[in-house]
Amino acid sequence: MGMSAASRSGSAPPAATLALTALTPLAWGSTYAVTTEFLPPDRPMFTAVMRALPAGLALLVIGRVLPRGVWIWRAAVLGVLNIGAFFPLLFLAAYRLPGGVAAVLGAVGPLFALAFAALLLAERPTARKVLAGLLGLLGVGLVVLRAEARLDMVGVLAGLAGAASMSAGTVLTKRWGRPEGVGALALTGWQLTAGGLLLVPVALLIEGAPPALSGENLLGYAYLGVVGTAVGYWIWFRGISRLPATSVAFLALLSPVSAAVIGWAALGQSLSPIQLLGMALALGGTLLGQAPAGPSRRAEAPPEPVRPEARTACPSR
Repeated sequence: MGMSAASRSGSAPPAATLALTALTPLAWGSTYAVTTEFLPPDRPMFTAVMRALPAGLALLVIGRVLPRGVWIWRAAVLGVLNIGAFFPLLFLAAYRLPGGVAAVLGAVGPLFALAFAALLLAERPTARKVLAGLLGLLGVGLVVLRAEARLDMVGVLAGLAGAASMSAGTVLTKRWGRPEGVGALALTGWQLTAGGLLLVPVALLIEGAPPALSGENLLGYAYLGVVGTAVGYWIWFRGISRLPATSVAFLALLSPVSAAVIGWAALGQSLSPIQLLGMALALGGTLLGQAPAGPSRRAEAPPEPVRPEARTACPSR
């Protein structure tokens, strides 16, 4: 359920769907600038709640359908992986690490996705896709890393855990598909609401009462909630339902490239020749990662032996 013909056959993903899905990581690239320029400092858990819960509740109202049966716990699991765990880990890494280091850790996501796809979808990772993941990681590193960047172990672990969580959520979303008659918008609302509700008590326990918000803060949260979350995740989950999971995961490499371009265009940051080379490598890794997935282990299983009576009933070729 939820698998497109392209995904089942292993053919290249449709270009139009791929291009539309790519808009989401491009929008996510603005998260770095919005966090530093518009949001209150040192409130990663509150920021995660404000990004997820209002958007999820709004989509629930629009979609007007709630999960039932097995989808109650499935929506909760996906909400934790894609939202409830990923958001705070993302913001924790962003607050504790230079933006470049956090982005590089996030770029490990496609390699995690290859591993999870092999485990959960029985898709054998091809050498081409592994090379694409390494190429993308190298490219992102050239774009965002600085010689003076310092490593904070908590931030590093948070960045890696966030990448693993999002990759696992992407692959599981592909494996489970959607209930009959339920669209990507409703599925997005389920996950955002589940993840946001999980985050509320954690945020209160760790950070205490919400801070006083300025008009600038509210503007930043509104942008993240509408563009980067409600619309962005709706497009993302729609793409997962129509494209191979690993192809979607590789699109995430566009996020740090987008962040660098936004920093140059909006914040007056410079782009060196090394960074431009890194952008080219990251884009190359993204495109290379759209190659068809390797054959599944299930597809390569030996055929069942033919019973004697069936053999005599069928003409030989």
